[in-house]
Amino acid sequence: MKLSDLSPLLAGREGGGLSFDRFRADPALASLQWPDDVLEQFLFDHGDNGAFVYDYGHIDLREVRWQLKTIPAADFNEMPTGASDAGCIENYAENPVHWVTVRPPEIGRHWEKHGTWLRPPILIDRRLLAPSDSGLQVVEGRTRVGVLRGRLREELHVAANHQAWVGHPTKAPGTENRPNTVDRAC
Repeated sequence: MKLSDLSPLLAGREGGGLSFDRFRADPALASLQWPDDVLEQFLFDHGDNGAFVYDYGHIDLREVRWQLKTIPAADFNEMPTGASDAGCIENYAENPVHWVTVRPPEIGRHWEKHGTWLRPPILIDRRLLAPSDSGLQVVEGRTRVGVLRGRLREELHVAANHQAWVGHPTKAPGTENRPNTVDRAC
C-alpha cells in the first residue's frame, strides 16, 4: 500500500467529514498496525499533501515498522527532511523563540521546563527511501526539529535526549528481491 492508495479515504477529510477515529478504523489502515500518533501525523495530516507524496509516495507502507526511540539531541543537527522541503528545518532554526511563541502556550512551557517537544516527531530510516542510504530523516516535525536546532545554537535549555517515532524497514536490507527458494546444484 502506498500513499496514493489512500486518496479516496483522505478525500473524506475535506470539510471535516472524516474524523481521525473513523480514519484509523479503516481496515486497510488497521492492518498496518501503526501507532495512532504515527497514523495521525504521517497519514491523516499529510497523506495527500503533494510535496509529501512526492517525497514519500513510493514507500510501501506495509514494509515499515515503528518504534518510539530516544535520540541524542546532537543527532538532529544534520538530519535532513524530504527534498521538497529542503531548507525548511534551518528556516525554523533561525528563530526558534518565534516558532514556539506562535504555538499554544503549553508548548513553550514544555520547552522551558523539559527542553524538548510535547509530541514526538516522525523520522524514517533512510533505507526506506533507497537501500544504499543510511541515517534518519525527518518526515513530520520539521518545525520541532528546527526549534531544537535553533535552541541548541542559541544555547537555550535543551534536553540531552528526545523521543521520536522511527520507521524502519521490516525486511533486512538486500533481501527484498531474493526468492524464497534454495539454489541446488544439478
